[in-house]
Amino acid sequence: MKYQYLFWITSAAAILASCGKPKPQNTALPPTPVNVAEAKKGAAVYYDQYQGTVVALNRVELRAQVAGYITGILFKEGDVVEKGKPLYEIDRRKYQAAYDQAVANLASAQANLVKAQKDVDRYTYLEQNDAVAKQTLDQAVATLATNKSAVAVAKAGIESAKTDLSYSTITAPFTGRIGISQVKLGAAVSPGTTLLNTISSEQPIGVDFVINQDDIARFYNLQKKSADSTFKLQLSDGVSTYNKPGKILAIDRGVNNQTGTITVRLEFPNTDDVLKDGMSCVVKVLNGQSGEQLLIPYKSVIEQMGEFFVFVSQDTIGKQHKVTLGPHVGANVVVLSGLNEGDKVITEGYQRLRDGGKIVLGNPNAQPGQQKQGK
Repeated sequence: MKYQYLFWITSAAAILASCGKPKPQNTALPPTPVNVAEAKKGAAVYYDQYQGTVVALNRVELRAQVAGYITGILFKEGDVVEKGKPLYEIDRRKYQAAYDQAVANLASAQANLVKAQKDVDRYTYLEQNDAVAKQTLDQAVATLATNKSAVAVAKAGIESAKTDLSYSTITAPFTGRIGISQVKLGAAVSPGTTLLNTISSEQPIGVDFVINQDDIARFYNLQKKSADSTFKLQLSDGVSTYNKPGKILAIDRGVNNQTGTITVRLEFPNTDDVLKDGMSCVVKVLNGQSGEQLLIPYKSVIEQMGEFFVFVSQDTIGKQHKVTLGPHVGANVVVLSGLNEGDKVITEGYQRLRDGGKIVLGNPNAQPGQQKQGK
């Protein structure tokens, strides 16, 4: 009986072992269907981009220089005003009266000067003939000097009163667009503190942006160029491009030691008043490497840990290549190194491909079993 049990156990183990043993099969993976594109030389005109701000080349805050009440606002808000145009009037009566008084003081001082001069002339003649005491002549000469000083003081008083009177009318310092008035008729203003308005020039206009200190030499060379296609503007809507070329007006005097950047100012014509002071934009600067470059479709690029790779078709094998990329040019991207002209990069199907894996040209989206194997 004991041997019978051993027989059944041995038989059952043999049956289980035979059931669990995998059957021999073909483990080779089928080729991965892919699409390819050829790396070709092509025109690659591209621009470096910087965030910019439109700035008026002339911008002045208008403030009163004499105290008083606003009695006249002589412009339309938002208009372009010509240089010298009266803009605001402060109550002139007090300043006109002060000027008139200064003129009268000068006339009185000049009359006293004439009388003193005649006294000196007369006493000088009498003193020469011993007809008057020398002391009397000395007093006349002193009086003449005092009256000359009084005339000088009166003339200075006229200039001061004239200046205050002129300050009671505020005029445009240059041709530009004036903003919304910060004061109304009848408002009291104080010299140097009350902001009346702001006026800024619009033609031409500037654009400021910052560059890295490593690019200073490049921009000094660009400064020697006249206005051409080197500098372009993309407007704040992110779509429109400003249709007039610019040029470098100035490069700031020094580098910011905290950020390592320096400000560059461009100048653009603005005859159509498209650009407004304070507007944000994107400055596009023509890259010096623009020209004929090696291009591939950007969709063929794989990014891994900040590095870029593509799969290259080599007969029936897909080999992974590390590449160095330049700027985008439409749907393509510039390849600076890692590929040669004529290389065929895999644009679709590489997601299921390993380095050195077998490939076949075909529809990468086809279901398994539907793809015909290439020869």
